[in-house]
Amino acid sequence: MLYRLRILVALLALSVLLAGCNRVGLAYRNLDVIIPWTLNDYLDMNAGQKSWFNDTLKDHLAWHCTTQLPGYLDWLDRLQQMVDNHQVSDAALQTRTLEAKQAIADVARQVTPSAIQLLRGLDEQQVREMDQALAKDLRKRQDEYLKPPLAQQIKDRSERMNKRLDAWLGPLSASQQERVLAWSTALGAQNQQWIGNRAHWQAQFIAAVNQRASSDFPRKMEQLLVDRESLWTADYRQAYAQTEAAARSLLVDLMAESTVQQRQKLVQKIDKVRSDFQSLKCLKGSPA
Repeated sequence: MLYRLRILVALLALSVLLAGCNRVGLAYRNLDVIIPWTLNDYLDMNAGQKSWFNDTLKDHLAWHCTTQLPGYLDWLDRLQQMVDNHQVSDAALQTRTLEAKQAIADVARQVTPSAIQLLRGLDEQQVREMDQALAKDLRKRQDEYLKPPLAQQIKDRSERMNKRLDAWLGPLSASQQERVLAWSTALGAQNQQWIGNRAHWQAQFIAAVNQRASSDFPRKMEQLLVDRESLWTADYRQAYAQTEAAARSLLVDLMAESTVQQRQKLVQKIDKVRSDFQSLKCLKGSPA
């Protein structure tokens, strides 16, 4: 599941989502690039289900490649214009973020009927194993993100962000690193709200799958996969809004202080993503 978007790095959101493997061609063969949740991590499909799923995934990839990628190229153009014109503002980032969210929602809406069909065909053993796998994943995240003392959580979050930014901007200056640490410190115990909301969502997901024969199952799954925000806990809803605003503020400040070399590297990374997209066969008029 792409809960990694909990801390939306607004400037890089769609680029990171779609090109997380550095090579778009590689990323495009990764299931979690096209759908908002990752079945392979949690579900052991039988041979018939795998065959059906692979054929269905190919159809979704073809749809995505031919109908969605052209819009991503336009989005990258707008992103680069912001950098080139030194217009990385809070308002501009909000606009790019909303566009990225809409793109993600469009994909989720497209693939949800297939998800419903697959989940409806699971047997009881598969559902139990999926529940166990989700629970194991949650415990792992709790161990990693909640067990350390708050000071360590803040330090780890700062280091993760520094690493992400280094990949796109190059090494940060001392003052930029201090700004990242201030951002992480201000988020405080945000990990608690994030993990709590994840547990809340997973519980509702498994409860829905356990009622997969009901007539209400398609509606419930659409809410879980497409309209996820409607199911957020109140604490996470508030924390998410604050986190998103903090991410925008961080990026505005970092870009205001960025060097020519950092901006050049960012533009080069955007160009690389654009080039990889444009090299895909579906954008050359060939079958996907």
